[in-house]
Amino acid sequence: MEAVYTGRAALWTLSICSGLIYPAAMNIAGIILAGGLGTRMGHVKKAFLEIGGKTILDRLLSVYCPLFHEIVISARDREDFLQYGLPVAEDRFEARSSLTGIHAGLHDIQADYGFFAACDAPFVQAGLVKRLLAEVTADADVVIPLKEDGYREPLCAVYSKRCLPYIEAQLKTENYRIIGFFDQVKVKEVPIAQLREGDPDQISFFNVNSPDDLRQAEALAKELAL
Repeated sequence: MEAVYTGRAALWTLSICSGLIYPAAMNIAGIILAGGLGTRMGHVKKAFLEIGGKTILDRLLSVYCPLFHEIVISARDREDFLQYGLPVAEDRFEARSSLTGIHAGLHDIQADYGFFAACDAPFVQAGLVKRLLAEVTADADVVIPLKEDGYREPLCAVYSKRCLPYIEAQLKTENYRIIGFFDQVKVKEVPIAQLREGDPDQISFFNVNSPDDLRQAEALAKELAL
């Protein structure tokens, strides 16, 4: 089934995902971190930046819809996303940060786990997400891609609701480093080699944080027909 469009925005409802859910993700929700202000992008919120005629939010939703039975947008302002017809998890801490959004998303989902990606990542690939979801085990609190250089990708990762008390305690100390609580939970690192088949070019990790990045994203979208 296709999304229903109202003006420029797609009205995404859970009903459009009927029959499309990836079986391994039945207890994993998909959360989109959409709270970025886009201060270096002329104050256009990153969720609504267009690349190849599609907003980053719509691009992420097109990946999430076939994979998750529960989809939540984590954001500061609920009103910005009413037209999407999806639950919005509003920040519960005043400070704006990715960790604040992860906390809000985990708090509001009904599933035991949440996969998170942010609205500065326009090219997240379903193949990579599927392979990461397949690595989720009952004893893992965080399932995260590990690059060859040792860098972990915390904004393309799965978090258990068991992380909530540790994240909340950390936020209360005004420490917004996502991996700050990792030493208190069980982290499963998934080498990027195990995910590469689902995203050979690793474009899932391409971020748009500046006008130059946006121009590069437009070029990539054309070159790779994304």
